[in-house]
Amino acid sequence: MTLVLGPVLRHVGETTASVWVQTGSAATVSVLGCSARTFEVAGHHYALVPVTGLAPGSVTPYEVEVDGERVWPRAPSPYPPSVIRTRGGAEAHRVVFGSCRYSKVGDPKLAAQLGIDALDAYAARMAGRPQEEWPDALLLLGDQVYADELTPRNQRRIAARADRHPDWPDDEIVGFDEYVGLYCDSWTDPEIRWLMSTVPTAMIFDDHDVRDDWNTSAAWRAEMSEKPWWRERIRAALASYWVYQHIGNLSPEEHTSSADYRKLVEHDGDTWPLLVELADRADAEVDGEKGVRFSFRWDLGRSRLLMIDSRNGRILEGGRHLMLSESEFSWLERQATAPGEVDHLLIGTSVPWLLPHAIGDLETVNEIAAARPGRRGRRAETIRRAADLEHWAAFRASFDRLTAMIGRAAASGVATVTVLSGDVHHSYVARADMPGTPGAPVHQLTCSPVHNKIHWFIRPGFRLAWSRVARRLAEQWALRAGAGPLPLRWRRLLGPLFGNTIATLDLDGRRAEAIFEQPRSSASLVERARLDLTR
Repeated sequence: MTLVLGPVLRHVGETTASVWVQTGSAATVSVLGCSARTFEVAGHHYALVPVTGLAPGSVTPYEVEVDGERVWPRAPSPYPPSVIRTRGGAEAHRVVFGSCRYSKVGDPKLAAQLGIDALDAYAARMAGRPQEEWPDALLLLGDQVYADELTPRNQRRIAARADRHPDWPDDEIVGFDEYVGLYCDSWTDPEIRWLMSTVPTAMIFDDHDVRDDWNTSAAWRAEMSEKPWWRERIRAALASYWVYQHIGNLSPEEHTSSADYRKLVEHDGDTWPLLVELADRADAEVDGEKGVRFSFRWDLGRSRLLMIDSRNGRILEGGRHLMLSESEFSWLERQATAPGEVDHLLIGTSVPWLLPHAIGDLETVNEIAAARPGRRGRRAETIRRAADLEHWAAFRASFDRLTAMIGRAAASGVATVTVLSGDVHHSYVARADMPGTPGAPVHQLTCSPVHNKIHWFIRPGFRLAWSRVARRLAEQWALRAGAGPLPLRWRRLLGPLFGNTIATLDLDGRRAEAIFEQPRSSASLVERARLDLTR
């Protein structure tokens, strides 16, 4: 029996855990005496095994059996046993995060451009360290796969498909089978496979998981809808995201209450039609109960993670320009201050909340200009896409609402509020100053990329964007363009750091520390910065 991918350890609670696998055929998958039947999607087979009966605060090695045959760990294995470490008891938690991870490649020239995979190096180092030092969670903040920037291997794979539709582009993924190939390329790397088998992993998508500039504007959506292959592409993208990434983000209780999840795992036969319906609903900008919420919450002891879907959740139709629908934003606000003993509030969003001031102001100016009719609006739309002006600052009403939510959370008695992001291919830390809102320190931590090229303009562009002169000029431009005064100020504490990077957030009691590291070799990293977030 073949284990195609996994195991991937996903949501972990005090007494439960979820283990995700992809198998070569229909089967029963067992972990620690708990089992689940696979479900089929377009000829591929998956299972999310709910593991129950675990003790709080325990560490339990596990194996995976498929139809009674042990398939994990592989023998012989150079890595320590995969374990499930449940929540409960510990006051200290270590959270590793980053975004933008391109698959390993065999081409020497491209491999040299991409550099050493920071997550791969972290996993190799982790395997040789005591279990007490292992992270409690891995947060992948977008661009887990690149559907529009293919590796040479993927280009050859799709070129060899005899059944590929002639209207489909030669340099992009379209169908579900092709997405399966992307995930296999990304998750079969031995170090990454072991890491994900033993560290609970939370994931959210960004644009390249679907396509560059995904949902940047209503004009972008209208243009894409005219392409004959787009409907197949967005269905495959959202269906594969739901299977490979989203369902593992949910707790067993959320699975029980999810009609979509129950319908899928209880279905007899190929579930592709069900996922097509779900994908169409997710893509339709439907608000309320009929929509699909990809944002989610994890509790890590006395720390709370809120992961925001800042891509598919956008509302762009009818002249609206919002990062999230009303129902999803209301849900987020309720979770941010929900009852419970919380020392640290972590907010994950693939695109940064706080950018270099100059870029943030320019994004707001562009939003105002793009809303105007005629040539000026069309020119602003062109600039928006070319310069990737699509972060929270480009959705000013949503930016202000998120800022207000963070201010309320900071005043609620927590020790820190930290926003974790990626996307922008440089890493930095900014501290927010929220006048009239006393409370916990608030920071933006951005870590990007984990493994990708740094284009020539990134370094000078972001160094200039962080400068005081650029900040003043852009601020004056924004005010003249009609943008309201910003509800907060912020200052850069660290960065910009360029190159492949992995970041760690160490939480111990009411203290929090951020560490940024870059790979020195395939099995070691060098610390570039360390910052106390509680001062």
